[in-house]
Amino acid sequence: MDIRNVTPNLYNEDLAPARDRHWGAFSIFNVWTSDVHSLWGYYLAASLFLLCGTFLNFVVAIGLGSLIIFFLMTLVGYAGEKTGVPYPVLARASFGVWGANLPALVRAVVACFWYGAQTAAASGAIVALLTRSDAFMAFHKNTHVLGHSGLEVVCYVVVWALQLLIIQNGMETVRKFQDWAGPAVWVAMLILAVGLSVKAGGISFDHGISQAVLLEKTKDAGVPGEPGSFWALMAVGATWVTYFAALYLNFCDFSRYAKNRAAITKGNLWGLPVNLLLFSLVAGVTTIAAFRVYGEVMLHPEQISARFDNWFLAALAALTFAVATLGINVVANFVSPAFDFANVFPRLIDFKKGGYIAAGVALVLYPFAPWEGNASHFVNAIGATMGPLLGIILVDYYLIAKGRVNVAALYQENGEYRYEGGWNVNALIATAIGAVFSSLLPNLTDLLPSWWGTYGWFFGVAIGGGVYYVLALARPRAMPALTARA
Repeated sequence: MDIRNVTPNLYNEDLAPARDRHWGAFSIFNVWTSDVHSLWGYYLAASLFLLCGTFLNFVVAIGLGSLIIFFLMTLVGYAGEKTGVPYPVLARASFGVWGANLPALVRAVVACFWYGAQTAAASGAIVALLTRSDAFMAFHKNTHVLGHSGLEVVCYVVVWALQLLIIQNGMETVRKFQDWAGPAVWVAMLILAVGLSVKAGGISFDHGISQAVLLEKTKDAGVPGEPGSFWALMAVGATWVTYFAALYLNFCDFSRYAKNRAAITKGNLWGLPVNLLLFSLVAGVTTIAAFRVYGEVMLHPEQISARFDNWFLAALAALTFAVATLGINVVANFVSPAFDFANVFPRLIDFKKGGYIAAGVALVLYPFAPWEGNASHFVNAIGATMGPLLGIILVDYYLIAKGRVNVAALYQENGEYRYEGGWNVNALIATAIGAVFSSLLPNLTDLLPSWWGTYGWFFGVAIGGGVYYVLALARPRAMPALTARA
């Protein structure tokens, strides 16, 4: 689409509607393999599998959660495919041409945090491999820099730098990387699962882990209640859905390159409910087999690979999971802030520079390692903050605008989406009210019941979207001719 009469502070080539749209279902599928197949994803999947109690419970809880993820991602994906614009530009339709910087920067901050966390996880897998050597173990124990061992610092910086090489040629390089990395991780996962199951004497869905040990090992998964109970299963499903909270917002960063809606639907179907169920199943079976072989609950795959007697297999497993974690970092935590920061200063920051800013923030954060805390608290608190933003964008696109967007006006300061000085007050009010109930009250006060936080993201979507819908009906905006819309 050729956009004319643009405002320079709202436009650059990276933020413009995608011209080259040739991503098929396989590339969309691998967005999800790259996003899910990480060390953090494995830990959460294995934990939730064990907390389901039985195989049937697992299929119900993770299966229903994965269907919800599929539905929401497809809604967002369709908007990206139709308009061809990235997330912060699409947000201009509901938040205003300047107001969109609010949801963009919120998403960027989350991405920078996770960028550091995932880089640390990937480098940790390499550290676990190298410390099998006495020389590296001595270096690891005796040398310390910035509050970390010298080996950890070296591995972190190397992994951090390798990620920057992946995006040198923009989104096309990202696509090629994820098309290779996603399937490679599946191969390594199956080798790990089959190898351990053979050692354990066969595949088992019954973990046999005492409840006290199980609750202690999976406490970061954030699932209250007795494992296998109704409320535990509800919490499992909710935690699984919330884990993807950030990607709901910016999946259009990828779907904008899709050939058509069919590619999104097919790629999402195989990449979400099918892939998520199988990945969680393999992670759970592997963890159970490792428990039967080594007598210890190990929910992190690098812990399992470190026990291998065969150095080659240990290296293969560690490197594969490190690559997988790089995959999610590039997909979830590099692409989004690259566009988000570019949206704030389009004339000064392009896609690459935006990504470099995110990587730089992650590097600065490393000495403080803020991700070495309660993982579930972070996932639920930050994920809940994303809820109102998603609710507002979906309500505006599907219920208010009826799926029609004036794409040209997204790049015009005085166009349809100027609202009040470039800010949509309705969206700001709805965001504030939604955030109060989804994140602030459950995480900073004791005014709400303890279980509320587990479902905070859902309350955020419903309350933020509901308030926005009411305000939009009370204070409607003028709708231009349909011919001007996408």
